[in-house]
Amino acid sequence: MPWLETAPMNERERFIADFRLDLYTMTELCARYNVARKTGYKWLDRMAEGGRAALRDRSRAPHHCPHRIAAEVAERICGARQAHPSWGPRMLLQWLARRAPDVDWPAPSTAGDLLARRGLVKQRRRRRPHYHPGVVAPVTHAPNDLWTADFKGHFRTRDGVYCYPLTIADLHTRYLLTCQSLLSTKGLGVRASFERAFRDYGLPRAIRTDNGVPFATTGIHGLSQLNVWWMRLGIQHQRIRPASPQENAAHERMHKTLKAGAIRPPRGSITAQQRAFNSFRREYNDERPHQYLRGRSPSDRYQVSPRPYPEHLPPLEYPGHFLVKRVTNAGTFRFKHRLLFIANALKQHHIGLEEINDGIWSIYFNRVLLARLDERDYVIRD
Repeated sequence: MPWLETAPMNERERFIADFRLDLYTMTELCARYNVARKTGYKWLDRMAEGGRAALRDRSRAPHHCPHRIAAEVAERICGARQAHPSWGPRMLLQWLARRAPDVDWPAPSTAGDLLARRGLVKQRRRRRPHYHPGVVAPVTHAPNDLWTADFKGHFRTRDGVYCYPLTIADLHTRYLLTCQSLLSTKGLGVRASFERAFRDYGLPRAIRTDNGVPFATTGIHGLSQLNVWWMRLGIQHQRIRPASPQENAAHERMHKTLKAGAIRPPRGSITAQQRAFNSFRREYNDERPHQYLRGRSPSDRYQVSPRPYPEHLPPLEYPGHFLVKRVTNAGTFRFKHRLLFIANALKQHHIGLEEINDGIWSIYFNRVLLARLDERDYVIRD
């Protein structure tokens, strides 16, 4: 699916335009744009003082730098490096200090930066870290607080059939709940896999995924039939930001182990590939020591969720002052003699509308705030 990319200036202008619509409180608006309230007020003040030009990023360079290396000192350091190309900054400074003890020599880190800027240091490849905590570090306290789910990149088995491995894991214990060979990423097969996981392990509090199909769409609030089903079950859907796989780092690391242990080389058929996945999952959960668990295996820590999978979806209940509307098969609902489109994923579901100001309505699905509706133009804004 195509990613939506915007420049910082555009985001700031959209923020100010949404603020002027007076549809959201400052707290809600800052949460939707993922900025602090202090930052939000800063952009409003800049816009009021200098207009659109004031929204540009300002230089952060200091006006005065008392620790700047003197030109003569910098030349002596660079000359020493050229004379001794194998010496590091610390050794160079020690050598120079013995010959000129009256000079105020800089710190080794400052000298190293100088040599790097002058091209006198060979750049080394940065070693890959053992893990990546992610930009939005999830906090879990017990098993089933947060499941992570994703598709391992598709590939062909040796008989030419495409395989799309769906993986579901418990973040707190790294327990691999599901590793299923699917023939596509379409929602029906994915829902069946999640239903089996819910029946076997119970319901989690939240599920974290990327923004791809079938976990999310480009529609309002990213609604898809799959995450609407999760919301009906009382499961919070967390989506990482576009093109940010590091926010699901533990799951991506598991995929690397899965690729080495069960995909390379591909098996002869989908059935054989599933047997390889089952064997990998048993070893990964029961035998393989995990660094995050201090040498323990995931099965030593994982416990089934106390929330069982219900046979029937719980009813949608809204407070008495809400205006409840049923979404049609076309994804529309009728509001004051107008037919408004909301989302195809909500067809045959009920939504709740709460008037929070004169002519301003909040649209909820279950307990999730989806959008705001303004009677002045009857436009639904995410």
